[in-house]
Amino acid sequence: MKHAHVAVLFSALIALFSPAADAADTLLSPARVWTGEGQPHDGWSVLIRGEQIAAVGPADKMNIPAGAERISLPDATLLPGLMDLHSHVLLHPYNETSWDDQVLKESVEYRALLAGRHAAATLQAGFTTLRDLGSEGALYADVAIKKAIHDGVIPGPRLFIATRAIVATGSYGPSSRSYRADIDLPVGAEEASGVDEVVKAVRNQGARGADWIKVYADYRTGADGSAHATFTQAELNALVQTAHASGRKVSAHASTDEGMRRATLAGVDSIEHGYGGSEATFRLMAERKVAYFPTLTAPEATSEYFQKYQRGGAPTPSMQAAARAFQLARKLGVIIGNGSDVGVFAHGDNARELEWMVRLGMTPAEALRAATVVNAEVLDKASSLGRLREGYLADMVAVRGDPTQDISVLRNVQLVMKGGTIFRRP
Repeated sequence: MKHAHVAVLFSALIALFSPAADAADTLLSPARVWTGEGQPHDGWSVLIRGEQIAAVGPADKMNIPAGAERISLPDATLLPGLMDLHSHVLLHPYNETSWDDQVLKESVEYRALLAGRHAAATLQAGFTTLRDLGSEGALYADVAIKKAIHDGVIPGPRLFIATRAIVATGSYGPSSRSYRADIDLPVGAEEASGVDEVVKAVRNQGARGADWIKVYADYRTGADGSAHATFTQAELNALVQTAHASGRKVSAHASTDEGMRRATLAGVDSIEHGYGGSEATFRLMAERKVAYFPTLTAPEATSEYFQKYQRGGAPTPSMQAAARAFQLARKLGVIIGNGSDVGVFAHGDNARELEWMVRLGMTPAEALRAATVVNAEVLDKASSLGRLREGYLADMVAVRGDPTQDISVLRNVQLVMKGGTIFRRP
């Protein structure tokens, strides 16, 4: 009898912390549907069968099974699940714990447990896909987190991971100059010098489970702490060639114009930050179709933490540089995706990036496309993600109001579905 009580309790706990079991067919009927293209369609519905979208359009023109679950979403807009392609699930805001202390003092196990909470918060906010660009000293914990989400052990977005990232020897943190010379410090990424070591690092990370290769094309290596290009052109060329030969794309951290230029010439697929980019370099990126992830929220967050910036006040120099780069890239026709650098700020608050994109000149619809259609194309998933279309994976979010008119309503999440499973209900 005692064992029976334990079994009942265990079953109850599983039910409490698992997503609700959904009907084989589900009909979502919001006030409007935004498919990822054009204007929202009033009165449309979406029929989901298993993991995929079975039909999109007026419900009276659909063949709806008698046993389908029907969910009404009045006053809501249903749109594709949002994507943030610059995230760090293994970091948390620096006003809670500094980056150095997270790397040096928090165990990998503790950070992985925190990451589970971060992933759940992100999914609840309507972001169903993340590209996670570096474990930041937590070794290959992102591989385990991705597997736990995929296997249904924990809730979270679809993860595309970069494992440890690759940095030039001695260029990344924790900075050795800040600590005793006889201390063997852990490093926030994998160090490499020379073509052979760079090639080996790419192959090693691919073998460990990286979907993307992340490289730091520049970093704060100057005697005065200023940022400079780190890898040579030959090293970057070899890195990109090796990654592409294995079927992996390359993301480059680059905030200086020279770092951006070298990375673009090497053939990287995306550039992150780009705050110091020149017109010539952004034009080169546009010509070579290199995607740009401006991470506008990161300088706002660090300005709050370290420069006493208050939201709505006069922007700091770092925020001004980010705004200038974003507006220049947009003017020159660079592909701009949505990537926020979340982890620097709180997980689940990813919509801040889209609000910044609109504040700096994008229409709400452009920003939404950056977080759906454009990001799906960057991931080479344009045939299965980023749109509400028959045959696509049933990743979607419903928000109260119309985000194509007011981007801030993305914070009013009513429903979240990933792969046909509902993780948040009205």
